[in-house]
Amino acid sequence: MKWLKENSLALAFLIMFLLAVGGQAVAGMMQFNDQQAANGSEPVSLPQYVTSSHFAVDVSENWQSEYLQFFLFIMLTVWLVQKGSPESKEPDKAGAESDEDQQIGPYADADSPAWAKVRGLRLWLFSNSLGLVMGAIFVLSWLAQSVAGQAAYNADRLGDLRDPVSWGGYVTSPEFWDRSLQNWQSELLAVLSMVVLSIYLRQRGSPESKPVGAAHASTGVEG
Repeated sequence: MKWLKENSLALAFLIMFLLAVGGQAVAGMMQFNDQQAANGSEPVSLPQYVTSSHFAVDVSENWQSEYLQFFLFIMLTVWLVQKGSPESKEPDKAGAESDEDQQIGPYADADSPAWAKVRGLRLWLFSNSLGLVMGAIFVLSWLAQSVAGQAAYNADRLGDLRDPVSWGGYVTSPEFWDRSLQNWQSELLAVLSMVVLSIYLRQRGSPESKPVGAAHASTGVEG
């Protein structure tokens, strides 16, 4: 029970994620089969649909926009600040901060990660590991979207008796950028809303909010 309590946030989001993916698969299959029936084609089973390029592109285009959002937020908040927002560092702490602030090398605690106590490449990698991994997942999901999207796009074109396009032709097409930018703009708006609204609004007990009684101008303070 202690383990469940200590990991309840991650477990809750994992369960909701699996339910959402499962629901998307079923709803997507039904919509796809409806289009198949309209075109006089055979319906597909759920396993066939979830291994298709149509399902892969829908999933990967959402993943890449989410990881782009987190990557940009992680990296930009190193240097940029927003006065009054708990999502921002205090203005005088903009930048990579000192070794003492970051508990690096001689300033590390006894229970600090081992790579925080060393110098050189290992320290650099560990110091930037969150941004590097988020950026790598974004790039990989973007590539997955482009490959799956090309396959789905060409399947639709062949169904309309049109010639398929190359990968390069697809990633420079309006179809690809319409899919990408409609997701990017929503993610960027969500971050903007969180940064600005958290200056003036509160949610008692949430670490994403300032304490209820904190001044609007308080920056980097979490409840």
